[in-house]
Amino acid sequence: PFQTLSVQTTQDPLLLNFGACVRELRALAGLSQDDLAESTGLFRTYMSRIETGRANPTVTVVSKLALALGVTAGALFEAPGQLQLPKTRSVRAVSRGRVR
Repeated sequence: PFQTLSVQTTQDPLLLNFGACVRELRALAGLSQDDLAESTGLFRTYMSRIETGRANPTVTVVSKLALALGVTAGALFEAPGQLQLPKTRSVRAVSRGRVR
C-alpha cells in the first residue's frame, strides 16, 4: 500500500572536493567555521554542510567564499592537499630608511 522512496546516499564528488577545499583553505587562514560564516553572511550550519559536501552552493556563495578566503573561485575546485593561501602584502608601511 505504501510506496517506498529511495534516498540517494552517495554524495557528489564535485561537492565533496569543493567542501574539502573550503575546509582546508579556511584552516590555512586560521579561521573557524563561525569566522568564515560571519565574513560571508552565511549561517555556520550551512558552512558545515558546504564543507561536508551536503550543500550545493550557488555561484554567489562560491564568490563570497573565494573573496573571504582571498582566492579565486576556481581555486575552490582544486585538489585538496595541495592548496596554499596567496601571499598577501603587509598593510604596514615599509620603511625605506631613515627620514631626517
